[in-house]
Amino acid sequence: MRYLEDFHEGQVFELGEETIREQEIVEFARRFDAQPFHVDAEAAKRSIYGGLIASGWHTASFFMGLLVRSLLHDVASMGAGGIDELRWLKPVRPGDTLRGRLNVVGTRPSTKHADRGLLTCVGELFNQKDERVLLIRWSAMIARRRP
Repeated sequence: MRYLEDFHEGQVFELGEETIREQEIVEFARRFDAQPFHVDAEAAKRSIYGGLIASGWHTASFFMGLLVRSLLHDVASMGAGGIDELRWLKPVRPGDTLRGRLNVVGTRPSTKHADRGLLTCVGELFNQKDERVLLIRWSAMIARRRP
């Protein structure tokens, strides 16, 4: 198990890669973001994107999935207080292979609770062309080791 003390500024974690499928894009969008360029391939062709693209919220969720499966499953996480920055930089298309990276930008013990602290990170997703498609910055509460 990793605790706050196991993280330091400048650390980089590669989160692996997965391919996003058309069916996943459409199913997610039908439920959460049913805009035509996310759910209708023909309508998407006529859009400014020229084809079906994933919802930005799906892209952010995709990043979270990579993060949990590759790192957070072994971290004493206590939740997150919110997102400070979220940017969708390029459209994500069916068949794209997305690779995640986590950059630690800082840690600090809580001033109110001795058992935890804040881990501040920048996450990135890259497609198979090595184009950055997502940037997300947030802070998470992480348990500290017991003395």
